[in-house]
This record gives sequence, C-alpha cells and structure tokens, in this order.
Amino acid sequence: MRMINIKPFYILLFSVVVFSSCSSIYMPNVPATPMFKEAGEVYVGGHFNAKGNVSGNVGIAVTENIAVIANGSTVNTGGSSNEYFRQWLAEGGVGYFTTIGKDKRQVFEMYAGYGIGNSKDHQQRASVYGYELVEAREMNFDKIFLQVNYSSTRKKKINIFGDKKELNYGTAIRLSRIGMKDLWVNNEVAPKEENFFIEPLFFTRMQLVNGLQVQYTNGFNIGLNKNEYLKAGNSVFTLGLVYTFR
Repeated sequence: MRMINIKPFYILLFSVVVFSSCSSIYMPNVPATPMFKEAGEVYVGGHFNAKGNVSGNVGIAVTENIAVIANGSTVNTGGSSNEYFRQWLAEGGVGYFTTIGKDKRQVFEMYAGYGIGNSKDHQQRASVYGYELVEAREMNFDKIFLQVNYSSTRKKKINIFGDKKELNYGTAIRLSRIGMKDLWVNNEVAPKEENFFIEPLFFTRMQLVNGLQVQYTNGFNIGLNKNEYLKAGNSVFTLGLVYTFR
C-alpha cells in the first residue's frame, strides 16, 4: 500500500488551527517586509482583515545595504458580542539588506528593533441581559525583536487578463521578546509575565502596476514560556497593498 505523504502546507494549516484555538492577550502584527534592492528606495504598506486588524509599514533604504523600518498596528475586535479585544502597537528597527544571485531575484534582509503597545481583552459570555463580563485583562508591554526576511521573484511573469504580472513569494521569521510593563486583571494589579515568541509569516505579492503590489499574508506565533495570559494563540491573515518608490 502506498504511504500518504502529508504536505508541509497541511502541517502549517494544522498548526495555525491549534494555536488559534487558545486565548491570548497579545496579537502579532504584520511586520515590514520591504525587500529592498538598492539605496534610496522607499516602501509603504497597509494591511487589514475582517476582524479589525489593521497594520501599516514604512521603510527607507538609507545606503546600499542599510535600511530603517517602522510599523504601527491596531486591533479592534467585537464589543457587542463575546469577542472583545483591543490593541495598539508601534515599533521601529534598523537592519541590513542584500540581493542574492546574478539576476538579483532573491532578497535577504535582517532587522533588529524595539516597540511598545497596549492590549485589552475582555472575556464575556451570553446571558439573558446580553453579554456579561467574566474577566477583564489589560497590559502595557514592550518588545525587542530580531527579524529575518527572504523573498524570491518568479522568473516568468504570470498572464492575467492578457497582461503579464510579476509574482513574488516571501517569508519573515521574527524572534520577539514581549515583556509586560503593567498588568491589570479585573482592574486589580496582577503579577507581570514575559514570553519569547517565534513568529513565522508567509506572504505572496502580485504586481498591479509598476511599484504597486497586492499582498496576502498569513502567519502565527509560538510561545516558549508557559503563561496564563501572555502566550501564543492569535494568528495573522491579512490582505493589503504595498508600494515601493525607486
């Protein structure tokens, strides 16, 4: 009997479902993936999903190999249902980029940075009077991250409606240390937590016009510490637009 070969894609999908089933007070954002090729390039991006997760990115290639990036995100989920989650996050970083191969279709980037944010998570349940608060959690936090980006542009363009479009695929892997500066549970001060996250993210970009691309992003996070509140459990699925000025 022929053995069934389980594809990596299904392993990834299973992992996302498992991690998404947990409840966490931290939501990973969509990091900047400018994929710079030369000095002077400017990158901007915006990403969103139907659950109220919105991220914005900017980046500048200041020299032939050095770049700076900044990210901002906000999450606003629910309110009139059992889902209630609010978060804002701002961060910035500096790093190195280079192209790979004689045709320069592959790009490698590495960034390190720092960020701050705030999260509010209310656990609610349905009752005869509407939705009743079970537990209210809020934290102020900061983060330190190391991020590696890699992307490759498809050698042959794809044909869509008689027009050839450029397509590229990429991966961003983040190692993030998240530390609570303050934690309140039901408006009472609670012991602070810290966690280290591995945050793999995968994106696909398709050219719309010169410099403008549509991007689909999916990813999840893995927490290395066993915590009650600050743990893995939220995945990222967004659609967005990115533009690179050259």
